Amino acid sequence: MPIVQLSDPDDPRLEDYLSLTDVALRRRVEPERGLYIAESSTVLGRALEAGHRPRSVLCSPRWLPDVEAMLALRPDGAEVPVYVAEVELLERITGFHVHRGALAAMHRPELPTVRELLEHGRDGHPARRVAVLEDIVDHTNVGAVFRSAAALGVDAVLVSPRCADPLYRRSVRVSMGTVFQVPWTRLGSWPGDLETVRGQGFTVAALALSADSIALDDLAAAPPDRLALVLGTEGDGLSHAAIDAADLVVRIPMSGGVDSLNVAAASAVAFWATRSGATPG
Repeated sequence: MPIVQLSDPDDPRLEDYLSLTDVALRRRVEPERGLYIAESSTVLGRALEAGHRPRSVLCSPRWLPDVEAMLALRPDGAEVPVYVAEVELLERITGFHVHRGALAAMHRPELPTVRELLEHGRDGHPARRVAVLEDIVDHTNVGAVFRSAAALGVDAVLVSPRCADPLYRRSVRVSMGTVFQVPWTRLGSWPGDLETVRGQGFTVAALALSADSIALDDLAAAPPDRLALVLGTEGDGLSHAAIDAADLVVRIPMSGGVDSLNVAAASAVAFWATRSGATPG
């Protein structure tokens, strides 16, 4: 594979890595170019294990042996340029201190349709439990939800049109690469696509506070065969439209005068409580 020693932060070959801290810019540019950024050698390794294809890698000299070893194991054997720069130069290129040693510009995989996702789910088996994320805008929360989904046997994740990108580098990093383990797709119509989910035999359960809600314990005691758990945005929670589109509303029983949890924490509680019959992997 070609190893390129860098000395110029304005090298045009580094376009994929410029201004990584500009969230608004990257949110637009990365999908347009069909790429995402994998940050750290650990995340790059998990992306490669999932079959994702790198466009290039940018790393410091210390991490070059690890990067070369990972790329050498790829079954397609395609050449991937590896750009090497000292830590100070990496910071000038990306806009932040790259203390995890390596970044990779990856080809963004094609997302499945909602029906394909629910029919094949995780490991090719029909999905039984899925998470649906409505307008969660914090990439850290999105990554944390995916990590909990991977750990607690959730089969797939659906994200609303305005939800933060699961493949944004902060989401990927917080998830520790589990966004590559749990199949996901982006919905085109919200909350209209919940009807597609219901049409596949799922009971749609909205996690929210309402007068007619049932306790999560009651749902877990008699879970439906196929369950979609809908989680809402930070602060406001689920929209009225999403709640109205659900089959039932579920609350997490709490004490101490607390009425809600951070969405990432709530997702972990809900995934754990409904895990009966699931096979985490």
